[in-house]
Amino acid sequence: MGERIRLLFLCTGNSCRSQMAEGLCRHLRGDVIEAFSAGIKTHGLNRLAVQVMSEIGIDIAGHTSKTVADLGNREFDYVVTVCSHANETCPFFPARTRVVHRGFDDPPKLALNSATDGEALTHYRRVRDEIREFVLLLPELLSGGPAGEGDT
Repeated sequence: MGERIRLLFLCTGNSCRSQMAEGLCRHLRGDVIEAFSAGIKTHGLNRLAVQVMSEIGIDIAGHTSKTVADLGNREFDYVVTVCSHANETCPFFPARTRVVHRGFDDPPKLALNSATDGEALTHYRRVRDEIREFVLLLPELLSGGPAGEGDT
């Protein structure tokens, strides 16, 4: 086996979607992808994201919210923006880094009017499961050749 693909999931605050994506990718595709996550800013780790990941046996409780600058001089083969704001304000990466946008709904925003954590968790679980399906397809999507629809 060759080197693993180095991939960064980028979101606005690195608190929920990008954290779930990193955890899922490390768990499901760690054999072929070395996953990281970061945000344009840091918002802290979302406790409900931690909870829904734990429900499927993935512990992200030890993750920290970080920015791209916090990752140092790491180079990435791919950057996947998982929200529109990150896609619109994506920092500059070296020319060899391919930036791909795959937006997911924001669970905290969806859950804003939830009366209970139980209601809120429904939104988190749906987005987690959508990210999981995307992560399962990542090796095939990334090996698809030249930049295609949805790439930036």
